[in-house]
Amino acid sequence: MCTKNTSCTNAENGYGYKCTCSKGYRGNPYLENGCHDIDECEDPKMNQCEKICHNVIGNYTCSCPNGYHGDGKKGGGIGQGCTINPSHLKEILVGVAGAIIALLFSIGFLYYGHKKMKLIRFREQYFKQNGGLLLQQQLDEPDKTTKAAKIFSTKELEKATNNYHESKIVGQGGYGTVYKGSLPNDTVVAIKKSKLVDQSQIEQFINEVIVLSQINHRNVVKLLGCCLEIEVPLLVYEFINNGTLFDHIHDPKKSSKLSWKTRLRIASETAGVLSYLHSVASIPIIHRDIKSTNILLDANHTAKVSDFGASKLIPLDQTQLFTMVQGTWGYLDPEYLLTSQLTEKSDVYSFGVVLVELLTGKKALSFDRLEEERSLAMFFLSSLKNDKLFQIVEEVIVNEGIIEQVREIANLAKRCLTIKAEERPTMKEVAIELERLRAMANHSGVSSTNVNQEEMVHLPRERTDAYMDTSGIMNTGYTNSMEDHIMPEFSGGR
Repeated sequence: MCTKNTSCTNAENGYGYKCTCSKGYRGNPYLENGCHDIDECEDPKMNQCEKICHNVIGNYTCSCPNGYHGDGKKGGGIGQGCTINPSHLKEILVGVAGAIIALLFSIGFLYYGHKKMKLIRFREQYFKQNGGLLLQQQLDEPDKTTKAAKIFSTKELEKATNNYHESKIVGQGGYGTVYKGSLPNDTVVAIKKSKLVDQSQIEQFINEVIVLSQINHRNVVKLLGCCLEIEVPLLVYEFINNGTLFDHIHDPKKSSKLSWKTRLRIASETAGVLSYLHSVASIPIIHRDIKSTNILLDANHTAKVSDFGASKLIPLDQTQLFTMVQGTWGYLDPEYLLTSQLTEKSDVYSFGVVLVELLTGKKALSFDRLEEERSLAMFFLSSLKNDKLFQIVEEVIVNEGIIEQVREIANLAKRCLTIKAEERPTMKEVAIELERLRAMANHSGVSSTNVNQEEMVHLPRERTDAYMDTSGIMNTGYTNSMEDHIMPEFSGGR
């Protein structure tokens, strides 16, 4: 009765026999084809393979995957199971490492992309916040005669200054830091990073950038453009390569080479700029921080007035403003200091101190001197009163033997330093007087008493053809200033 894939055995308890399915089969051994193959690979209890199980008729076999060797069976004995080949292990490690690197790269790429997008959004925000749209609109106006103002990107200026490296710093002051940079066209520029920006004055700031960038005045540092993509706008100027007037006056090696004619020309050029700001500009401007560190000199010792960071517009219907006192000790108008009342005569006083610096070679304020000599302006006026002028005049000037011209400049400086502002001359009057004295110096054989007014009318004027026009609350000009100070607000101001 035993059919296919069965085995027949004698009965254990008497006569007859019994049928059982062969090993690897199960079913009813008494039926035709009643025993069928068992798939040991599907039965966890029967499957003893570690890796790969292959079912065969009546049995199963084990094997190892590529890169492994062994019988593929569980057990852990010698030769049993699957052991990885050394070469394959290396491939796996390389693959895992590559996957990790790819994962990290993907994460980094996503992070960098997110950060870059965030930075772009910030730059767009600052660009709008700093008046970039207004500036762009004004530059695109069809009636503009020039489009000299350029809007620089942060990348351009970072590259120009080697990411604002310390070695690129050429000046630091109360209003910011100045870096020397080089643009791709090899143009050397000065880049000023201001410390603060007044958001309420953005429109005036943009107007000023527009106007100053279009001015080509030989005695004003030219503004080339700005960058508005960061919180505090950057301003880009032409680079003046010969330092400040302060350096040339107070460095013994340089001051000995600064002749009387050169000093007089520098004073005349500076006065001409201030005269223009006060009298000729469409809206008068008070510089408010005239000092020797804010007068730069080029290779030919031509004066370049800079650092308009404290300047103020004077509306056409006003002659004075009440402001927070701002300026530099030693140059500060005492009447302005006491009353907070800013007028054009405040610049006159500061310029008077610069004149005295040119005459004496002494610093405007020095605590190394005796108490009565600390303030150069007061010391000068005292010396003049006591007829000791030539005891304090720079030796190199005395040696040139131009005594009368020195006296006239000293008297002009005295008038500029008058305590009462209303008694001081205007910058226009100062500029005319300096031009007269300069013409006399150029005609060294003619004394001041021999030059009549008719002759003076026909003398050449070198600075009346190109002047600066500005607009807006000023925050421009770069400085090599050594001592910038912001004065506290006094009760008289508002």
